[in-house]
Amino acid sequence: MRGRTRLAAAGLAAAAMTAGLVPAQAQAAEHRPAKDQAAKDRAEEYRPVIEWTACAGDGFPAGTRCGTIDVPLDWAHPDGRTTTLRVARLPATDSAHRIGSVLHIPGGPGNSGIEDVKRAAGDLAGIRKRFDLVSFDPRNTGLAAKLPGSCGQPAVPALTEPRDRAEYDAQARAIAAAVRECRAEDRSGLYGRLDSVSVARDTEAIRAALGEPRLSFMTESAGGVPAEAYLRLFPERVRAMYLDGVVDQTAGWTNQSLLGYRDLQRIFGRFTAWCARTAACALHGEDAGKVWRDLTARADRSPLPVTSQRFGRGRLTGSYLRWFGFAPDPGPGDSRWLAFAEAVDKARHGDGSGFADAALGNARAWTTPFALGMTCGDDRGYHGWEEYVRARREARRVSPDLGGAAFDQLACAGWPLPVANPSRPLPVRGLPPLLGAGTWSDFTLTDSLVKRVPGSATVRYDGPGHVLYLSGNRCVIGHATRYLTDLTLPPAGAVCRPGD
Repeated sequence: MRGRTRLAAAGLAAAAMTAGLVPAQAQAAEHRPAKDQAAKDRAEEYRPVIEWTACAGDGFPAGTRCGTIDVPLDWAHPDGRTTTLRVARLPATDSAHRIGSVLHIPGGPGNSGIEDVKRAAGDLAGIRKRFDLVSFDPRNTGLAAKLPGSCGQPAVPALTEPRDRAEYDAQARAIAAAVRECRAEDRSGLYGRLDSVSVARDTEAIRAALGEPRLSFMTESAGGVPAEAYLRLFPERVRAMYLDGVVDQTAGWTNQSLLGYRDLQRIFGRFTAWCARTAACALHGEDAGKVWRDLTARADRSPLPVTSQRFGRGRLTGSYLRWFGFAPDPGPGDSRWLAFAEAVDKARHGDGSGFADAALGNARAWTTPFALGMTCGDDRGYHGWEEYVRARREARRVSPDLGGAAFDQLACAGWPLPVANPSRPLPVRGLPPLLGAGTWSDFTLTDSLVKRVPGSATVRYDGPGHVLYLSGNRCVIGHATRYLTDLTLPPAGAVCRPGD
């Protein structure tokens, strides 16, 4: 997707469960293999049908066909209520040499895969030559129209990094109460069933409806989590899989958060070096890193009052600034770094307006049950106060400028429902070699997953950004096309650069 920047979740850049949730998590992990097999058997018995018709609306490439598929709301009860997913298929342009289908699993979470392929169809012409390109809108797409209004309200007035266990527990209780209220008012049956295992099983239903014994996959960003669940549940159904800027959920969110902070600190070092040699930087001639650290430390002690036209009044804490202030991607003409330096300069003189929208908006969005329902079931939260304290301390050590608790993990504190997709090692037996790609901010995370499967490779993009094949990068698209078509992986250490 052109122009896409830092993940809103910042689970890649930064990334809590209450004590009462730990036994439920342990129980889920203990019985998960048998449950996985039972769910797999039920999914394989499910034989859905897609009725393909001409796509309604503008912007679809010529020949695109659209349809719907009904899948169980709860895969543990496949004969119960269902939900309907939209699906689109762009046919192979060289039908005489067609290999099969490539299924795109979108990110977000909650993005429309259909809109993704509409926008990127031109860049994916090489893949389409010998594959039907199929995508769908997962069950977590368009939740605002499916769930009650209470699910879109922030669970807490202001997400904080708790200073003690009492604050931690109080914040967790408030979040748990909001989740319960949302679920109690939900009439769709979706809430509590938005986890990546459910999306992976929906994906398998699409494969069955396509009538193909194996599929090739391409996925990006948060779509990597259901892709990883699919690898675990249905390894024999995977011909190839390309992963772009994903998180290794199998290693645990705290592990990935710390890896992300290391990369983010390196990028911040690029910013300070750029500012030192760029006269247009508002902090040029000063130690930009020290100015930033002084600002965030002062905001920790005395938050800065701000007003956002979109989100109202609030306060900029040091946590908010570290979470939502810095742009890892400098942007066209370094525009985002120029704006960041100017915002820092204003904020140290009492005007935090340059950070107000991003800080207050993200803090609001990431404590709504909407967001929590799509992420917490994938084991995203801290496993208690002790893990939170250890992770925050280690994050501050590896990233003095931006480190701290991961806000997405804090926002999953108190998740009162079962963890449907606990983090655990990925069984690699029977899986084909994978191909990954990542930028300054997500290569390490993607490679963390990809290198677990023997014979796999990850392309390093020596530049900023996120989601390369949807951004039109020709070098990365070339590697992905060769891999998906011929199963040919690039050599170890392959690098793409801006302009390649």
